[in-house]
Amino acid sequence: MPELPEEQETAGFEFARYLDVIRRRHIYFLIPLFFGWVIVWGISWVLPAQYKSSTLILVEEPTMPEKYVAPNVNENLQDRLQSITQQILSRTRLLTIIDRLQLYNGRGMPASPDDKVDRMRKDISVDLVRDSRNNEITAFKINYSARNPRVAQEVTNELSRLFINENLKVRQAQSEGTTHFIEKQLEDAHQALSLQEAKVRAFQTAHDSTLPSQQASNLQILSGLQGQLQNEQDALNSAKQQKIYFQSLIEQYQSLHETTHTPDGAPSSLTLIDLELSKLRAQLADLSSKYTDSYPDVQKLKAQIAKTEKERADLAASQASGGATGQSIGSDSTMRPALLQLQSQLRANEVEIANREKAVAALEARINDYQARLNEAPTTEQLLAELTRGYEQSKANYDDLLKKKNESVMATSMEQMQQGERFTILDPASLPTKPDFPNRLKFCGMGLAVGIAFGLIVVALFEIIDDRMHSEKEIKTLLPIAVLSEIPQIRGVLEEQREKRRIAFGVVAAIFVLVSILAGSTFSYLRG
Repeated sequence: MPELPEEQETAGFEFARYLDVIRRRHIYFLIPLFFGWVIVWGISWVLPAQYKSSTLILVEEPTMPEKYVAPNVNENLQDRLQSITQQILSRTRLLTIIDRLQLYNGRGMPASPDDKVDRMRKDISVDLVRDSRNNEITAFKINYSARNPRVAQEVTNELSRLFINENLKVRQAQSEGTTHFIEKQLEDAHQALSLQEAKVRAFQTAHDSTLPSQQASNLQILSGLQGQLQNEQDALNSAKQQKIYFQSLIEQYQSLHETTHTPDGAPSSLTLIDLELSKLRAQLADLSSKYTDSYPDVQKLKAQIAKTEKERADLAASQASGGATGQSIGSDSTMRPALLQLQSQLRANEVEIANREKAVAALEARINDYQARLNEAPTTEQLLAELTRGYEQSKANYDDLLKKKNESVMATSMEQMQQGERFTILDPASLPTKPDFPNRLKFCGMGLAVGIAFGLIVVALFEIIDDRMHSEKEIKTLLPIAVLSEIPQIRGVLEEQREKRRIAFGVVAAIFVLVSILAGSTFSYLRG
């Protein structure tokens, strides 16, 4: 028969050795396995049961679209939830719940209020539920563990009510606080705007005539004044020319008053009439340059000229037929009223010249005043622009705050009507039927693992302290020479019966352990 390879022979001997160990040590394995499993599994029934009640609270979006009414509270739901959780888990809130529901009063429970609060905080947990698409918080779950399932349910209901009410309270407080803050800022902005308005009004009052809005009017008035000044100067020049003319006439009349004849021997009356005609024609030329022929003074002057021309013609005719003595006497009576009239016209002309000079001086003063206004306009415009810029900034700030205040008031009204973001119970607090801790099925599996490990350790210890040789390999390892033959074990009838009973007991023990573990696992699963 060919020899087996060394690896196959070694593997065969190892497998045979393990089978031999199982045959010899199965009782040493089953007993630790059973007791290790029983101990761990039994601990799960000794530990006090904790029942967990849970409720799912949905985070509902505001009923009003954000484009119509924008919320004025903190939009970071996670931060707000954390703040609400800290408020609810405060010592005062938890002690109120503990005293009202008589929690943690049994044996083995904490005695001091602080220990009870710490224990309750450990029994409470809040789990966030996020949307897988945008990672936003859509809901959150509140869990509470207690030894009594109904107590757990009642406390969970109380916690969910506190979360809902606290969220409404926090949102309303934040919304009202935001509105109050904006109103305070709006009041300050209104005061600043009123101050800027007062500064602008005071500046406009002090520089009313030099404001940029008056520049076009000032230019128009200045242009009109300059036209009036030109007309007055022309009239003044004309009056001065008339004065010179009147003075020359008066001098001629006075020289004629000393003599009744002209140097060429013509009667003085004709000369006077000619002088009068010259004066009237000069006045007509002056009026014709200003007025039309239909003007009453022009027509009156023309009629007087025509009358004087007729008188001259009659006088010339009478001088030609009559004597010189009568005419000389008439000439003196004609010359005297004319001289008085010229002197009166000269005085009127002098008054007119004085009035014209006053009017010219007044117009020049007004022109200088308006010219100064126009010169001052750029500086005034720059100063007014600076004041207006500050006013516009204050007004823009005021308008922005007024808009925000109106929006905040609407948002606060929405929160007070509970139309904003709110918490709604989606799943009411559950009444647990199985304990959350200890998980007896898990303890059963842990006990099985512990029992197996404990059994393997016991078997290994017995194998280590056993100095007997049970295989040919061990003999070959011990002896320095080769083994020629092996004497088989000779068993008697009693030994064979004892071996059979031992194997049967091992099988029964294995079945008992297996059935016990399966029964315990099933019971743990059914009872939780």
